[in-house]
Amino acid sequence: MKWELICIAVVLGWFLYKYRCSLIIRRCSGGFRDQVVVESGGRRRLQPPRGSSGWPLIGETIQFIASGYTSRPVTFMEKRKSLYGKVFKTHILGRPIIVSTDPDVNKAVLQNQGHVFIPSYPRSVIELLGESSILQMNGGLQKRLHAIIGGFLRSPQFKARITKDIENSVKLTLSSWMDRKNSLHPLYLQDETKKITFEILVKVLMSVEPGEEMEFLKKEFMEVIKGLICLPIKLPGFRMYKSLQAKERMLKMVRKMVDDRKRAMEKNEIKGSDSPNDAIDVLLRDTGESDGTQQRLPLDFISGNIIEMMIPGEDSVPMIMTLAIKFLSDNPAALARLVEENDELKKRKDESCEEYLWTDYVSLPFTQGVISETLRMANIINAIWRKALEDVEIKGYLIPKGWCVLASLTSVHMDEENYKNPNEFDPWRWEKTGANVNSNKFTPFGGGQRLCPGLEFSRLEISIFLHHLVTTYTWVAEEDQIVYFPTVKTKRRLPVTVRPRGDHRLDR
Repeated sequence: MKWELICIAVVLGWFLYKYRCSLIIRRCSGGFRDQVVVESGGRRRLQPPRGSSGWPLIGETIQFIASGYTSRPVTFMEKRKSLYGKVFKTHILGRPIIVSTDPDVNKAVLQNQGHVFIPSYPRSVIELLGESSILQMNGGLQKRLHAIIGGFLRSPQFKARITKDIENSVKLTLSSWMDRKNSLHPLYLQDETKKITFEILVKVLMSVEPGEEMEFLKKEFMEVIKGLICLPIKLPGFRMYKSLQAKERMLKMVRKMVDDRKRAMEKNEIKGSDSPNDAIDVLLRDTGESDGTQQRLPLDFISGNIIEMMIPGEDSVPMIMTLAIKFLSDNPAALARLVEENDELKKRKDESCEEYLWTDYVSLPFTQGVISETLRMANIINAIWRKALEDVEIKGYLIPKGWCVLASLTSVHMDEENYKNPNEFDPWRWEKTGANVNSNKFTPFGGGQRLCPGLEFSRLEISIFLHHLVTTYTWVAEEDQIVYFPTVKTKRRLPVTVRPRGDHRLDR
């Protein structure tokens, strides 16, 4: 309790410091004023969106965070949208922010990346990852990295190879569930899916196999991500310091891998004749021709960004796997249809004695609908933060220079204007619309120049997991709740009891 009080005091002290700084700025600049944009001829003046700044110091932060611990995390947005419209201003997490729940405004914000809007993350993220991280960078270098990593993850050669790796990892993990001492006791699905996806992720990035190196990376990485949302104090004993130390240990290991790979490539004179095996290969082989620099990426830069590429994939895919099982457990009709579709695929493959191709998994329409519906209802990336570099007008709204914009993706996904009965898990709704990631109203992987380059890979991984689970096992899930702050999680890590199909000791 004493440490909790100390932390609260530190946080309030930080808010007071920021508030006093803002008062000084206001006095020096003549106070905050509503900035305007005047059209030619002076006919129309645009004002910033309406809204409330809430309480002094803390603004509306408490209401914002509290909504994340309810079953309807968009209540904060919905209440203000009903009062001020789809775009409104507020004050949360220590700064004034314009919130957009409008799909067209969100699209404009995401597409104007680098020219009008730049990423804006909490100070703890910047301290931990550094100013030159892939999440912070803009311009030609960001486009270059996005293009080469995206091209690698979308290549048929990669998909064919990684399909086998995912299958092996999924089957190994599923079989381990039956090898437990008491397999009738529940296991925690949220933890189990992370085991699968972490090993696959590290293999895609660094070609590391299960063993000591994998366990070292897993242990240190867990320490790193704990510091993403914390007080940015780099002193011994504080969370940020521990996370930075863990990152340094990871960097040392990854840099050695990069150096060894570089020497091997030079020795064997592999200049790109073979297809790359992982992200290290891709980054080492890039010559900078795509952005005209003709410069190879520095080895320290490659090492740092390999670690940072782990962050988006560490939580998103295992949570979608977990939540899909939760939603299916609560909807027997959807589960029965999913089992039927995947049984048909398994029967065809067994009869033909053919191996599975990546196209087999992603071509199952209802399975893809289940994935899309899970992404819609529990969007792991619930919002994207940007900062305006200049005054900009979007759809009649003025976003003043220097203001932060929060593009709420979840609000769009849960809006009745966009989806009928949005709080119902309904995979059938996608039979008409399809899993269109380019739609303004469905943006689980972001958008614009920063659209997640691994979106197809993520769908493949989830599809393989669902297929082998439902065609081999049955389960009973215990009651659990979804928590949406600071990230999407299940409150009890979703306990499930799993048995092989045909074992009647479980009643569905």
